[in-house]
This record gives sequence, C-alpha cells and structure tokens, in this order.
Amino acid sequence: MNRLILMRHAKAEREAPSGRDVDRPLSARGVNDAGLVARALAQRGVRPDMALVSGAERTRRTWDAVHDAFGDVEVLIEPGLYDASASTLRRAVEAQEDRAGCLILIAHNPGVHQLAVELLIEGAASPAAIERFAAGFPTGAAAVFALDANGRASLELFLKPRDVGGGADV
Repeated sequence: MNRLILMRHAKAEREAPSGRDVDRPLSARGVNDAGLVARALAQRGVRPDMALVSGAERTRRTWDAVHDAFGDVEVLIEPGLYDASASTLRRAVEAQEDRAGCLILIAHNPGVHQLAVELLIEGAASPAAIERFAAGFPTGAAAVFALDANGRASLELFLKPRDVGGGADV
C-alpha cells in the first residue's frame, strides 16, 4: 500500500428510528458533504482501489455517497470497525496492506482522529501538520497519507467539507 485515506463518516441524524446508535442514517447535509469531499479527492488524483467501511448505517451511507467519484473499488464492510479504537483500525488497515495500493477507511471518531494523529507523530510530521488536527476530525473529513517503503506515513492532504463548499465542521 502506498496511500491511505482516513475518512470520518459524514454528518448523521441525531437519532435512528430504531433508537440504536449504529442505525443512525446520514443527514441530507451529510450525503452532500461526503460527495463533495470525494469529488475533491478524485479531482486531485486520489482514488482508492479498496475500501474498508464500518458496518454502521452512517458509514455505509457515506460510502454510498462517495463511491461514484472513485470508480471501481473493492469494498469490505467490517462490523468490527464500528466505534473501534485507533489500534483496531490500524490492524484492519495493516491486514489489507498487500491487497491495496490506495485504501480508504471510513469509520468513526475518536478512533479515526487518534489514528491520524498517531500516523503524524510516527512519521515525524511538523508541529504545523499536527496542529491542523488539534481541533479534531470533523464529520465528512478525509486525511490522505502517503506511505513509504517502511510504512511511515506523511500527510498529503486534509480536506474538510467546508474546504470544498460543504457544511460547517462538527
């Protein structure tokens, strides 16, 4: 794998009809924001060939909103990624490193945010790069990391929906 995209699910409704958090759908703004971010990534030449997606309704619907921008992508829906820790997300990514050139992981905070910060620190990112993540990892945002031969990550791009004409950060 030479590139990793970490994406937090887009803006979701506050409640699901079932009352279960895992079933919360995307809001209309979330669908729009996810599509905007995906198209911005694709316009910059960032297109995954594999997707790891949490089994939650909001992450699966985020994938539905972004996949058209990327073309043909192998998709794995992983229920164990729902509300997963950074270490669980990392293990899931590492398990696919020989199968994907560019992998997108669509999951949840705090795991996505923590994994992004860990990758920055391990890759000896500048304080300015780390500071970009100090305010968090908003819904619908995507961080793109280039991976070197040793697996060290360097941040290429961090796009928030508001950067591409979407809603306010949450």
